[in-house]
Amino acid sequence: MIWRACSGLLAGAVVLAACGGPSVPSGERSGAASATPTPSPGGQPEVLMAAVARVTPQDPPVGAAVAGLTAFGHDLFSAVADRSANTVLSPLSIGYAFAMARAGAEGETAREIDAVLGFPDPGVHAAFNALDRAIVTGDAPPPPAPSATRDAGDGPRPSVVTVANGLFAQRGLAVHEPFLETLAGQYGAGVETVDFTQPDAAKTRIDAWVREYTADRIRELFGSIDPDTLLVLANAVYLKADWETPFAEYPTAPAPFTRADGSAVEAPMMQQLGTMRFATGDGWQAVELPYAGGELAMHILVPTGETPPGDLLDPAVLDAVTAQLAAGTVDLYLPRWDFATALDLVGSLQELGLTTAFAPGADFSGMTDAGVFI
Repeated sequence: MIWRACSGLLAGAVVLAACGGPSVPSGERSGAASATPTPSPGGQPEVLMAAVARVTPQDPPVGAAVAGLTAFGHDLFSAVADRSANTVLSPLSIGYAFAMARAGAEGETAREIDAVLGFPDPGVHAAFNALDRAIVTGDAPPPPAPSATRDAGDGPRPSVVTVANGLFAQRGLAVHEPFLETLAGQYGAGVETVDFTQPDAAKTRIDAWVREYTADRIRELFGSIDPDTLLVLANAVYLKADWETPFAEYPTAPAPFTRADGSAVEAPMMQQLGTMRFATGDGWQAVELPYAGGELAMHILVPTGETPPGDLLDPAVLDAVTAQLAAGTVDLYLPRWDFATALDLVGSLQELGLTTAFAPGADFSGMTDAGVFI
């Protein structure tokens, strides 16, 4: 058998509530759209969506957005990483959720989001729109495959990358039309109405959404939902790709693996000898593993000496890896892994300087007049 596939999936959410409970304003502000549902054919969810076509961004600041997310990822990993446990983190997925929140943020709340997540202003929404168009291959993941292995003669499958944005508003909440226009035009998203005063039913609906957009691999986004919740902004990123050069199953065998705390454990190691792009630097080694099709690749970084693993996410190190990768003969030993992380990011984001958004007085008045905060 041949080990061909690598998959990764991440989901995150921004939850907004109002001080004093889930009462909703009547929509007196000009341009507000009431989220009160009307019956939908076939029992489909009621969705508020502006009558705006998805736009093609012109000269979007993608480079600035990527640089900002890279720096944010390093800072956030440093804040959340536990040296005794595995950590998986996607600054892109978190960035999508906060970019949508940024579409409704004003004043100091908006400035803090831009500063912590490295968002370019103006242009953040155009940048995420362009990123989405550059990497996404479809609207939703394919159904789960019955087996992770296939025969060698099957050939590589096309890579699948999906990004889903789900917004869920309290039924009856007045959502401003310019916010809906940004969601539709830049993210291709609308706002689905649910009743958070029935938290179990609301949780069931949101969990069904995340299961759909992660091919049933992530089954639950929240442990519970507060009935005071007014709005949830969720994002799911899904990757399913075959290696350009598959790993054969038979060389896989237990071998020592050194953990971040210096201890060693036995791990199932895959092995591959061949020509790969490889680089070394001060405190690190890196190798590039392309996916089938040549458009995507995984960069694997390993610390050397006493370098903490988190230091390898420094933007300067990542830039050096990209600049120095060169083809050579590499004898690669790579552990097979399968792990998940559930993170509450509020405290870590507050440490990084994003504080206003998490307290009463947060300014999301571009989204709704309900006085919401995260």
